[in-house]
Amino acid sequence: MSNLPFKLSFQTTCRLFVGLIALHFTGNFAQAQDKVFSGPQPGETTTPFKAIELRGEHQGDTMDPIASNEGSPTTLIFVHGIERSMAPLMRVIDKFGSQHKDQLKTDWVFLSDDPIASRQRLPQVGRSLKIEGRMLLSADGIEGPGNYGLNKECLLTIIAARDNKVAANFALIQPGIADGEAVIGALSKLIGLDTPPTIASLTEDMRMAQQRGRGRGENMRQRGQNMRRGEGRPQGGELPGAAPTDNRLVGYLRSFIQRTNSDERVDQVLDQVRGYIKDNDDLTRQAMNGWIRVLAVKYGTEYAQTKGAAFVEELKKQVDSK
Repeated sequence: MSNLPFKLSFQTTCRLFVGLIALHFTGNFAQAQDKVFSGPQPGETTTPFKAIELRGEHQGDTMDPIASNEGSPTTLIFVHGIERSMAPLMRVIDKFGSQHKDQLKTDWVFLSDDPIASRQRLPQVGRSLKIEGRMLLSADGIEGPGNYGLNKECLLTIIAARDNKVAANFALIQPGIADGEAVIGALSKLIGLDTPPTIASLTEDMRMAQQRGRGRGENMRQRGQNMRRGEGRPQGGELPGAAPTDNRLVGYLRSFIQRTNSDERVDQVLDQVRGYIKDNDDLTRQAMNGWIRVLAVKYGTEYAQTKGAAFVEELKKQVDSK
């Protein structure tokens, strides 16, 4: 006699068994339906696509970030839209990329159906979020590169790749700082970092950088007040030289005077200027006057001051020989 309080018929047992199997597969199917896909998956290839640079000396140029990065460890962040809640995560990812910029390329690829307005607005967004990574606008509109299969429901699609192979993919419909640990962990693994930084440490680094930035801002404002009062100017009160009217030269000057520049970066900027102005008399004069002005107010590192003075003499000889 069975210990069960009641007996089940064979037919009833079969129906229950089939029902349990159906419930199991239905549950798995529902879970599969819940998973969101956007962009190439791990093991797949990051294929070339066109994008427009939004900042820097190449602003407005069309380029291919995949070819540009040459298989280096890369974070591609496709941005379908921006909400306030996303900002902390975006800053953390960008901060990690900035700290490891010698090992990791960080490309922010914005998607928009209004390229003209976006090219004007997005650089302001970058300044507001203090994004240091490369900012790009997809040339393929709001859908992004066709062969990437991006899901427009995802505000962020984050792809970590090395040797043009996807190592990790994060398709985030409502991205927030809670996603930061997994993303930073994947990026750390991508560049061989044994211990990923904590989100708290990255956030603290950003807070300290903001404080330093505010201090530099105060110094710049004080310097501006001194200049308006005539302090620090050459005798006679007139500031020598002139600010360039060419936008690209203005960008080069801004890059040149950064206090954080290495000596190699200073040399690189000057070489870029030489290649840009070439034999153009007007650009040569603008560059000469621009560098005369920044040298007069002691902008940039000590090395930049020395190399800048030699550069001005070089340009003067070119102008005098015409």
